[in-house]
Amino acid sequence: MSLQLGQIAPDFTAETTTGPIRFHEWKGAAWVVLFSHPKDFTPVCTTELGEAARLKPEFDKRGVKVIGLSVDPLTNHAGWEADIKETQGHAVNFPMIADPDRKVSNLYGMVHPDTGPSITVRTVYVIDPAHKVRLTMTYPPSAGRNFDEILRVIDSLQLTDGAKLATPVNWRPGGRAIIPPSIPDAEAAKLFPQGWKADRPYLRWVETAPGKQG
Repeated sequence: MSLQLGQIAPDFTAETTTGPIRFHEWKGAAWVVLFSHPKDFTPVCTTELGEAARLKPEFDKRGVKVIGLSVDPLTNHAGWEADIKETQGHAVNFPMIADPDRKVSNLYGMVHPDTGPSITVRTVYVIDPAHKVRLTMTYPPSAGRNFDEILRVIDSLQLTDGAKLATPVNWRPGGRAIIPPSIPDAEAAKLFPQGWKADRPYLRWVETAPGKQG
């Protein structure tokens, strides 16, 4: 069974390309993006790892650690990382978990019981500083993941964790946000003294500062 939003991400020990880790200890109080792969030397995942490496400064700015997972053994990872650097132009600059016994994959519910043992290991988890799962996305083998969307959702989570707000469709940092209906006008007036625009009593818009996260 896959993890549900709000659950504590399970702790585990694993071998990685940067040495053995205990996940919660390695993670500390940071945000984490954990994303998994069916096996090494797969073409779609090669492009994803290169893109995650390219975007690492963006994750760093947000206080987010990145960690990958493959169900192949550690001995395979070095060769794959060399290919990623050569073909994608960016060396992998974050740990890659080796999960040949599917211990972590099964713990996180990444493998569907009705398919092959590795075919559906294509999941993204965003985990907050309290170890809670805040986002899960599972992709089919043929579709590469959208890391711009992963960053966008992290921006939304960090903004709304720091303020009593929600973000609308296609929101980007600096865009206007929504005051949730659970906050009455009297409380909203204290929280947002700059005021808001109300299209409906339940749809109240407030401006946010560009690039503002919680």
